[in-house]
Amino acid sequence: MIDARRTVDAVWRIESARIVSTLAKMTGDFGLAEDLAQEAVVDALAQWPVSGVPQNAGAWLTAVAKRKAIDGWRRRQRLDERYRAMAHDLDEAGDGEWQLIDDSVLRLVFITCHPVLSREAQVALTLRVVGGLTTEEIARMLLVPVPTVQQRIVRAKKTLAAAQVPFEAPDPNEWSSRLGAVLGVVYLTFTEGYAATSGDRWIRPELANEALRLGRLLAELVPREPEAHGLVALMEFQASRFAARVAHDGTAILLTDQDRSRWDHAQIRRGRAALLRADGVGRGRASYGLQAAIAECHAVAPSIDDTYWDRIVLLYEALGRLAPSPVVELNRAVAVSMATGPANALRIVDQLAFDGALRGSHLLPSVRGELLARLGRTEEARSELLTAARLATNERESAVLRAKAAAL
Repeated sequence: MIDARRTVDAVWRIESARIVSTLAKMTGDFGLAEDLAQEAVVDALAQWPVSGVPQNAGAWLTAVAKRKAIDGWRRRQRLDERYRAMAHDLDEAGDGEWQLIDDSVLRLVFITCHPVLSREAQVALTLRVVGGLTTEEIARMLLVPVPTVQQRIVRAKKTLAAAQVPFEAPDPNEWSSRLGAVLGVVYLTFTEGYAATSGDRWIRPELANEALRLGRLLAELVPREPEAHGLVALMEFQASRFAARVAHDGTAILLTDQDRSRWDHAQIRRGRAALLRADGVGRGRASYGLQAAIAECHAVAPSIDDTYWDRIVLLYEALGRLAPSPVVELNRAVAVSMATGPANALRIVDQLAFDGALRGSHLLPSVRGELLARLGRTEEARSELLTAARLATNERESAVLRAKAAAL
């Protein structure tokens, strides 16, 4: 007997984007595709505890959902040429069709980033359908209420249906109008994998690795787009630290305490090569290129103390001008604290707090607590760290913050 719910949930996290992508292309209807996929999940919950988990669980779910679609068409007496062709393909291809699905997820990203949708709707829909993230996770990532995310997703599906958007890869001449959104959702998907916003895992490697795979494919599709290579470089650098970021028991290990010999130096080299490709286009660094340059500074430094903090501060200043946000400013404050001391950084953080930036997020009190501790203001630091621990929605991160407060 297997733990059916846990097994199905794991398969769904890994394969949901491919399953929905295949079904959406088959049916031409996002809503129907998701419904069919969920019906297949219900069947898996009933059958797998008895029959065992199939060798290719994702293909099993896809095949079951396809047959449900065909049965539905049959019940509605819509046995046209499209139905017969798809039924024939299903019988002929079997599980082997799964081998053709490598770029179907990227195709789905381009579809959900259609220009008919607003940028906010594109991001929310893609993270839900492609990333398999919950609306709660998306809301925390985007710093917006959960109902707002839910409304964006529902409205986006209705808009795609009303506009009769075809479920196929767009022509290359349409890529440029969607590229910014596509890069954005790949980046956000990786970010959730790199630092999970909720749950009991510090990182979600399967999600980050899928985002990196999509980024690499995208960079090959648009080799003259420096931001595609910049994003790949950023993800390579960040992913190179995965082995050192988590202890054997799942406890989070912060950058200051990581064993740098466990970093993947081959991946760091790939990151540097991708950043060189971005620079080689000759159009300057934009948001992802600057973030990659910051990550490179960390990746090549022998220790925290020997990191080129002055350069990181400059890069954050440039990033703040190109893509201003409270998170960028908070990260700049951390770099300033390492370059010139915590007092200068605290002024930046206090201004963010005064402006109401990041209200309700654990990020600001966690940084402020660290700075206060370094300034010897122990009681204030402990209070800020405990506040951050209460606000953190990831259990591992909350535990780290509580431990820091206790150590004071």
